[in-house]
Amino acid sequence: MSPLFRRKAAPHERLVTLIRKPGCHLCDDAQVVIEKVCGDLGVPFELRDITHDQELHDQYWEQIPVVLVDGEQHTFWRVNEERLLRALTD
Repeated sequence: MSPLFRRKAAPHERLVTLIRKPGCHLCDDAQVVIEKVCGDLGVPFELRDITHDQELHDQYWEQIPVVLVDGEQHTFWRVNEERLLRALTD
């Protein structure tokens, strides 16, 4: 379907996933940004720990923290608040 005719997803229909590990200061920084943006917009988010999921570890261990928006990789290492906001509102 053409992007012109797609229905824009409501905030509660979106999902942001932070893939992280304990003791990671970049992960902590990313979580602060995600909590702020998602909280402001009413978008749910989840935290996933690579130390508890071998598949996530194998896929992302060199990039953490990794942020997924609706299951698609949005960014890694550093989260830009404005860029995340645009991804969730455009």
